[in-house]
Amino acid sequence: MDMLHKNDRLGQYPDSWYTATANKLSAFPTLKGAIKADICIIGAGYTGLSSALHLAQAGFNVVLLDAHRVGWGASGRNGGQLGSGQRREQDELEKILGVDHAKLLWDIAEESKATVRDLVTAHDIQCDLRDGIAHTDWHASGVPAQHAYAEKLQRDYGYDKISTLDKTQVRELVGSNAYHGGTLDMGAGHLHPLNFALGLAKAAADAGVSIYEKSEVTGIKSGKNHHIATASGTVDATHLIYACNGYLGHLEGKVAAKVMPINNFIVATEHLGKDMAESLIARDVAIADSKFVVNYFRRSTDNRMLFGGGETYGYRFPRDIKALVSKPMLAVYPQLADVKLDYAWGGTLGITMNRMPSFMRLSPTSYSLSGYSGHGVGMATMAGKIIARAIQGQAEQFDTMASVPAPRFPGGARLRWPGLVMAMTWYSLRDRLGF
Repeated sequence: MDMLHKNDRLGQYPDSWYTATANKLSAFPTLKGAIKADICIIGAGYTGLSSALHLAQAGFNVVLLDAHRVGWGASGRNGGQLGSGQRREQDELEKILGVDHAKLLWDIAEESKATVRDLVTAHDIQCDLRDGIAHTDWHASGVPAQHAYAEKLQRDYGYDKISTLDKTQVRELVGSNAYHGGTLDMGAGHLHPLNFALGLAKAAADAGVSIYEKSEVTGIKSGKNHHIATASGTVDATHLIYACNGYLGHLEGKVAAKVMPINNFIVATEHLGKDMAESLIARDVAIADSKFVVNYFRRSTDNRMLFGGGETYGYRFPRDIKALVSKPMLAVYPQLADVKLDYAWGGTLGITMNRMPSFMRLSPTSYSLSGYSGHGVGMATMAGKIIARAIQGQAEQFDTMASVPAPRFPGGARLRWPGLVMAMTWYSLRDRLGF
């Protein structure tokens, strides 16, 4: 399924609060004619932009192609949460991979947060980066396990930036009776995702990357070199990086069998005023809850509620995104029932069966990095740093990520969707039944 054109207009950012508050950046040209490069990267989200920037800084001639605009996909539409660790928790990873491998994955994830912060500082990216994410429990039965996990991180990983929240504390923080406890991670953070992507694009261009927008790849032929074709141009490159995530389409079947697109949705309320906004979230931190279909939300810098949640089981976005997201939002905040929603938008991310990123070496000179499963602000940015190191011969972190077992979706790329629909239906039913 081609997600590039299913729900959006060519080369136009969605009508989101992020777009309305985006920093100015001039459009990049469309590729025309034949060019050569050391490295061609397909996809100008966090992975592609970070890869391009780090490789250009290492002296490579880099071409970056995007079918729409830089940061147009999930990188410019997401919840903006810069989370700690991997998408799977460390105790799970220890059981699957062993303690040593799990700790290497933790170290990579910690470096991912530092990398985002370093890039924001080094390139003066104005993206409202703030510290703090609270993880809140929808069911009282989940609180002991979450508290135990925080204690494990403190004890076994030396992570002292996370603290536990009891029922009173979480309700004071969130301003809702929906939650029973949780944790507060001040080593995590949140930001304006589109402005972070635009800042990376400017930094990459300043470093010498040739960025081409509205340049959808129509075909690839790989041999000694890679020949990448668009509607009006071609790139011949020594190395090729697929950084397409949920928008890969049919470009590479080996990746599509392990990474599939799924949609998610966000709304932004009208201006609430400082007092009301702070009554909803007392501190300037982001929230992510324990539901299988996660609710994630935070205050905007102009005192709106940005709330993400809801699920659909088709490739097309629903006609009424506001109605879809209002349902979980009002379950958390019934006091917002009469508040106007100024913006509502959807986006497509890439998920994997095990919810761990998919790092693949497709050939000695081609790679794919994707499948961040909702944990991409840090890990997708870090992926660019990792692949730049790997191409320069320092592949230890790439191999650590790539050696995590990565099962195919049942039926591969063609039949993966029905299975996901069944699983999502079951787990969303569990949410509603209180399991």
